Amino acid sequence: MKKKRAFITGIAGQDGSYLAEYLLDLGYEVFGTVRRNSTPENQDSRISHLENRITTYYSDLMDQSSLERALEECQPDEIYNIAAQSHVRISFDIPQYTVQTNALGVLNILEAYRKICPNSKFYQASSSEMFGNSIDDDGFQRETTPMHPVSPYGCSKLFAYSIVKNYRNSYNLHACNGILFNHESPRRGSNFVTNKVVKTAVQIKLGMTDKLELGNLDSYRDWGHSKDYVKAMHKILNHTIADDFVVSTMKTHSVRDMVKYVFSKLNLDYKDYVTQNKTFMRPEELNYLKGDSTKVRNQLGWDTEYTFETMLDEMIEHWLDYYGKK
Repeated sequence: MKKKRAFITGIAGQDGSYLAEYLLDLGYEVFGTVRRNSTPENQDSRISHLENRITTYYSDLMDQSSLERALEECQPDEIYNIAAQSHVRISFDIPQYTVQTNALGVLNILEAYRKICPNSKFYQASSSEMFGNSIDDDGFQRETTPMHPVSPYGCSKLFAYSIVKNYRNSYNLHACNGILFNHESPRRGSNFVTNKVVKTAVQIKLGMTDKLELGNLDSYRDWGHSKDYVKAMHKILNHTIADDFVVSTMKTHSVRDMVKYVFSKLNLDYKDYVTQNKTFMRPEELNYLKGDSTKVRNQLGWDTEYTFETMLDEMIEHWLDYYGKK
C-alpha cells in the first residue's frame, strides 16, 4: 500500500518538528521546507535527528516558484502550512515583513496548491491572536467569537484565515484552519515568554545570571503543549469535511502564575529576580485568551495529555539537563 505523503512548511520549527515526528510514526512519507539561514546549525537543530527520514527543500513563502517546485516534486496528499513570522511582539518592529510572510505568503502557497495538487488536503495554522480582546460573555473565545486583532501578527493571521475560507468556497478545495491557542515545549524559541522564563530561571538557579526582565506579567493566556496540538492539526485536516476548529486547553493562566510556578519548582522566590522592562511591552496589549475547544473535542475526539504544570516541568527538566551536560 502506497504511503501517504505530507508536506510541511516550516518543518524546522517547534510545531513542524513535532508534526514530522508524529506523521512518521503514523507511516507517512514526510517532506518539508526550510528557510535558508546563514548559520545552518540554527536552521535544522530541531530536525537534525530526522535527517535520514525526511526530505527537505530550501523554500520561502514569499517565493512562490520554490513552493511550486517542491509541491510538483513531492505531490503530497496533505499540506500543512505552519511557516510564519511567529513572534507577536516582534511583529510591531517588522510589520511589513510579518504581513508579507503571514498573509501574502499564505496566498502564495494557496495558489501553488490550487495549481499543482488541488486534490490534496490543506491545513492553515491560524492563531488565537486573531480574536484580540474580543471575548464572549462566558469568558471564552470560540469559532463564532468576533475577531478584532491587536497586533500586525494577529491582523496578518486574520487575512490568512479568511483567504483560506475564501479559497475553500471558491475553488472547492479541502482547506481548513486550526485556530490554535498558545502552545509551548522545550523546542520553543527562547525569546518567547514561556521558554524565556524557564531558561532564565534555571540559569538563575545555577548562578549563571541574576535577573529576568519581562513585559506584562498580568496578561492571561491559554497554554498547551505543541505535541498535543500537532495531533489536533492531523485530525482537523483529515476530517470528512474541511472546517475550522479552535484548539485550546480551556484554561487560562497569567504570566505571573507561570513565573511563580517555575521559580517555586526551583525553590526560588520570583520577586527577588523578576523586573518589568517596557521594551517587552506591546504597543497595544492583548490581555486575556481562553479558548473553547468543545467543537474539536466532540467532533474529532481530540484531547490533551499535558497539563500546564507538566508542560512547564518538562521545559524545566530540559534546561536543567542542557546546562548539566554543558
